[in-house]
Amino acid sequence: MTLGFRIGFLLVLVLCFCKFTVSMNHSSNSRGDYTQFLLSNGVGRTPPMGWNSWNHFQCNIDEWTVKTTADALVSTGLAALGYKYVNIDDCWAEESRDWKGNLRPKSSTFPSGIKALADYVHARGLKLGIYSDAGYTTCSKKMPGSLGHEQQDASTFAQWGIDYLKYDNCYHDGSAPQDRYAKMSYALHKVGRPILYSICEWGEEYPAKWAGQYGNAWRTTGDIKDTWESVTSIADENNRWGRYAGPGRWNDPDMLEVGNGEMTLEEYRSHFSIWALMKAPLLIGCDVRSASRQTLRILGNKEVIDVNQDPLGVQGRKIRSKAGLEIWAGPLSRKRVVVVLLNRSGSRAPISVGWREVGLSPYSPVIVRDLWARSFVSMSKRYGLTAYVAPHACKIYILTPNS
Repeated sequence: MTLGFRIGFLLVLVLCFCKFTVSMNHSSNSRGDYTQFLLSNGVGRTPPMGWNSWNHFQCNIDEWTVKTTADALVSTGLAALGYKYVNIDDCWAEESRDWKGNLRPKSSTFPSGIKALADYVHARGLKLGIYSDAGYTTCSKKMPGSLGHEQQDASTFAQWGIDYLKYDNCYHDGSAPQDRYAKMSYALHKVGRPILYSICEWGEEYPAKWAGQYGNAWRTTGDIKDTWESVTSIADENNRWGRYAGPGRWNDPDMLEVGNGEMTLEEYRSHFSIWALMKAPLLIGCDVRSASRQTLRILGNKEVIDVNQDPLGVQGRKIRSKAGLEIWAGPLSRKRVVVVLLNRSGSRAPISVGWREVGLSPYSPVIVRDLWARSFVSMSKRYGLTAYVAPHACKIYILTPNS
């Protein structure tokens, strides 16, 4: 890697954060206090963490599953680590609205109603999320969407005590997503309840360029699958949009597949590490109630979670890739740097990173912390490091200048 490229990496990291700050100030001035509201409403300062029903349960969801999942988040200790949102995805409502045009919880699966469920979740120190769609019906075609009912539905969600809205993109009228998603954004603003707004437009119209005006997170990709190929291709796509993310507004490469059983533990660790480095929302997609100890150890690694929740809020990026051997890195608060050495190849291989590549002086000593080994590699490492990495595995380090 040339010296010019290394310097360029440093400049990109600095300029990205500065550009984000300037754009926030400009947007706040030009749009009144609306964009500032996305920060000051208290949600999304760091990427949201929690659980979502879709990846494991799809439409097989009911209030008992939601309640027992909330209980499991608490009993496993995951809630104490920051997994606060308990999010119901598609299929929670009746196929038609009531005579006043209101959404109705499905009586066979949510007989107590959503307000009672929100009270149950809130009593455990957690938050309840719900799902709707910027179209006439949701993606399952089993419940109405919110197109044309934005203010009515936003008011309903607020009355129920909803804390998070995932807003999908199926079966709409062909109008621009910028218009449809803006309507729900303004409706949520009017209800006076802080509701994290997650825009699920699938990256089709490059929402990283515009969705930060309206929501706290936006999908940059299609739906994730529980395969190594899906996880790595989605990571590559999300990597393109890193400069648009920051506190209050996050790129979303979709929910976690960790624990759903179709990948190896090493692949799940890599998946979790890259999502953490990219400042992606960490929404568990498995059945927490029956999760294995190995799954809980991955999801519960506080040091990796802390990378994701770092207050600087700069999305880490891929800085080098050759023959499936990759280096991802990004700045953290307190002048630290996070580095992931990722092996996408099929054989064990050494991966080396130099301090210059990640913005550190090669001559100054660096404390190197291995987050999966939960141990220090060195208290005074100069120049760089090399690690042997198993196929589809990774190493994740925090580098701290030792001054």
